[in-house]
Amino acid sequence: MAASGSGGSRADNGYSSLPPRRRKGPGALATAYLVIYNVVMTAGWLVIAVGLVRAYLAKGSYHSLYYSIEKPLKFFQTGALLEILHCAFGIVPSSVVLTAFQVMSRVFLTWAVTHSVKEVQTEDSVLLFVVAWTITEIIRYSFYTFSLLNHLPYLIKWARYTLFIVLYPMGVSGELLTIYAALPFVRQSGLYSISLPNKYNFSFDYYTFLILVMISYIPIFPQLYFHMLHQRRKVLSHTEEYKKSE
Repeated sequence: MAASGSGGSRADNGYSSLPPRRRKGPGALATAYLVIYNVVMTAGWLVIAVGLVRAYLAKGSYHSLYYSIEKPLKFFQTGALLEILHCAFGIVPSSVVLTAFQVMSRVFLTWAVTHSVKEVQTEDSVLLFVVAWTITEIIRYSFYTFSLLNHLPYLIKWARYTLFIVLYPMGVSGELLTIYAALPFVRQSGLYSISLPNKYNFSFDYYTFLILVMISYIPIFPQLYFHMLHQRRKVLSHTEEYKKSE
């Protein structure tokens, strides 16, 4: 569940943009569907971005801006679950397991932490990961849309493979701080925990589970981050070489 990839470790998701050697893309119908899906998701995250800016201008403060975008955030972040189906049905040639892991991490944080533990919704750490997610997703879905249309502006490609350098640590920091802030409330309320004895002879401590989730960030975050740095060097250097050869 950890390191959900606020900077976007789903580097290609089947929409490769390397110029000379292109993968075989989806069929015409699948391409049309994917374009519509990515346009809708781009628009959705733009709505969230505008909502944040408007709320900030109206309040004159960045505190508790979560409530201004709570509904669209839940809707469009949950909408990313369709990406798992895209992989499962072979519409995009990405790993089902990896995509499911990354998508479910964010859905988990959205619903099982931020939604479920109301007390953390006023934490500044929530705004930290929401801003990181919002910028990342606007860029990511725009990148996919233009890639599918075979008309990818260099600026979007550059942003896709560069801004994660700041956005990924920013998002992960917000996620970890939010989970940490939720811990005392989870322990006090016994949220989602199952105690023995019960007829299933099974116990589950959600408090301990959240701690394990936080610990799992330690090995996963560096791996994903350095993988993305490697992808950045490969993609952007390849693009520069391609431009020079034209």
